[in-house]
Amino acid sequence: MSIDPRVALQSLVTALEEHLAASASRRREDDPAVEAAYLGIADAFEVYEEALYDSFGEVTPLEIYEESDDEGEDDDNEDADYAPDLVDAEVEP
Repeated sequence: MSIDPRVALQSLVTALEEHLAASASRRREDDPAVEAAYLGIADAFEVYEEALYDSFGEVTPLEIYEESDDEGEDDDNEDADYAPDLVDAEVEP
């Protein structure tokens, strides 16, 4: 059974409003209310995206950003990919 995309969209809008309210009343950097609201947006978005696709065969141009435990390692790998290009560019006359 597929959910109506309009219902899913309203849930997404509500999740965004809850995130705004939690962010505005944040008490500290790692406020659990903000984190919960953040996850609520991700969940509501996934439901909306699925409902949109099931009903109309459409998707949004948005993606859920997922943090990984080895995030720092990814940054190092990205720098390694760019470094040779930068070095080559500096060496060439």
